[in-house]
Amino acid sequence: MSLLKLRGELNAQQRIILAILGGIITLLIWWALAEALAQQRPVVSGELKELPSTFDTSISQQQRDSILRQDSILQSQATSFVKVYPILPPPLKVIRSYQGLLAQDELVGNTSRSIWLNIQGYIWALIIALPLGFILGLIPLFRGLFSRQIDALRYLPLSALTSLFIVWFGLEDTMKVAFLAFGILVYLLPVIVQRIQEVEDVYVQTAFTLSATNWQTIRSVYIPAVFSKVMEDIRVLTAISWTYIIIAELLNRQGGIGGLIFIKSKMGQIDKVFAILLLIILIGFIQDRIFSYIDKRVCPHKYLKYKLPGLQECQYGIYFILLMLLAKTLLPTLIPSMAIWAALLVGLVMICLGELRIMGASKAGK
Repeated sequence: MSLLKLRGELNAQQRIILAILGGIITLLIWWALAEALAQQRPVVSGELKELPSTFDTSISQQQRDSILRQDSILQSQATSFVKVYPILPPPLKVIRSYQGLLAQDELVGNTSRSIWLNIQGYIWALIIALPLGFILGLIPLFRGLFSRQIDALRYLPLSALTSLFIVWFGLEDTMKVAFLAFGILVYLLPVIVQRIQEVEDVYVQTAFTLSATNWQTIRSVYIPAVFSKVMEDIRVLTAISWTYIIIAELLNRQGGIGGLIFIKSKMGQIDKVFAILLLIILIGFIQDRIFSYIDKRVCPHKYLKYKLPGLQECQYGIYFILLMLLAKTLLPTLIPSMAIWAALLVGLVMICLGELRIMGASKAGK
C-alpha cells in the first residue's frame, strides 16, 4: 500500500517504524534549532554587573553609562568563549537536568502532588457534572431554564477568574482543586447533555415497549449509552486539566509542577523547564492510556462482540480503585494515605488476574 494514499491505513509494523522515525526526526530538528539559537558568551575574569531597571530613579544616567563601560571593557578582554543556550536547550542537556531535579528539587514529590490535585479535580467535576447533566438532559423543564446559561459558561476566560477563586477558597490546595474542577465542569456538563440527546430513540422505544419505568429506562438505556461516550470526552479533557492545574499552582508556588516551572524559569534554568514540560507530556500520555484502558474494560460492548472471561475481575479492580479515590477525595481526613496505596495494590492484582484470564481465553480461541 502507498504511504501517500489519501486516508490510507498503516499496518502494525509500519506504525512502529514510522513512530520511531518520527521521534528521531523530531529530536534532530530540536537539536538543530537549539544549535542555531545558541550564543557564544565571553568568559570574563571579573563579575559583570546587572544594569538597574529604567524605573529606578535613584541611579543616574552617568552611573548607568559607567556600568555599561566597565562591562564592555571586561568583555573585550575575554580570551575564551562558552556556548550557552538561552532560548532552546539541546535534548541531551534537558535529559541531564533530571538528575538535579530529582536530587535538589523534589521532582517526585512535586509531581505526585500535582497528579493528586488533578485526580481530585476530575472527581469533583464528575460528581457535579453527571447528576446535573442527566437532570438537564432528561427533563425538558430544567433544560429550557438553564441550558443556555450552561453553554455560555464555556466562553468564560477561566484564567481571569483566578482572583475570585483566591477570594473564595484562599491560596491552599482547596483553591487549586476547585479551580480545576470548575475548568473541567464547564466543558463536561454541556457534553453530557449532548450525549443524552444523542441516545438513539430505538433503545428508548424498546424500553417503553417492555413497560419499563422512567428509572429503569434511565438505568438500562441512558446511563450505559452516556457513560460509554463520556469516557472519550474525559480523555479529551486531559490536556485542559493539566493546563488549569499549572495555572492554579503558579498562584501559590508552594509545591507542584506548576510552581517548580515558575521557579526554574525565574532562575533562568531553561533546561529544567523543558524537562518538566516533557514530564507533563509523558504524564498526560499515560493518563490518556489509562482512560482508554478503563473505557475498554468498563464498556467492553464497544470493542467486543462477546464477553470474555476475566472482564469481571478487571471491572471489579477498576471499580475498587475508583471507589477508594472517591472516598479519599470526599473524606480526606478519614482515609489514610496507606489505605489508598493498599487499595491501588489490591485493584491492580485483580486487574492483572483478569488480564491473565483474558489472554488465556484469547489464545484458546485462536
